[in-house]
Amino acid sequence: MTTPTGSFYSLFTPDEIARISASGTRVTLPEGWSPIWADTPADKAYIILSGTVSVRRDGREVAQLGAGDIVGEAAILNKSLRTASIVALSPLELIHLSAETLVKLSVEMPRFHEALERVAAERLRSS
Repeated sequence: MTTPTGSFYSLFTPDEIARISASGTRVTLPEGWSPIWADTPADKAYIILSGTVSVRRDGREVAQLGAGDIVGEAAILNKSLRTASIVALSPLELIHLSAETLVKLSVEMPRFHEALERVAAERLRSS
């Protein structure tokens, strides 16, 4: 698996990536599918292994994310409803992480928690 520079996964060693990936469930989704909807409870996050998603607020695209990026983590961290919807712009391969798994990894892997906080802060600044 190739990890793009600057992605969420680029913040980890290969062993850490393997541990994170093994903690979730690998899923595939077709183009056009929306795995996350705005104004819904934060019950899951996804790490994108391949493909591209559109991040949309109020129907307007605010970002595109791809391989190595994480989506859905901010609402879990903030214990809030989703602020955006995610739409697959291509077929996706993802690692599905439940909210419980995300929290467990944050406790067991301090670097994972720091990476989540960094990604959330960067997204907040750019929104």
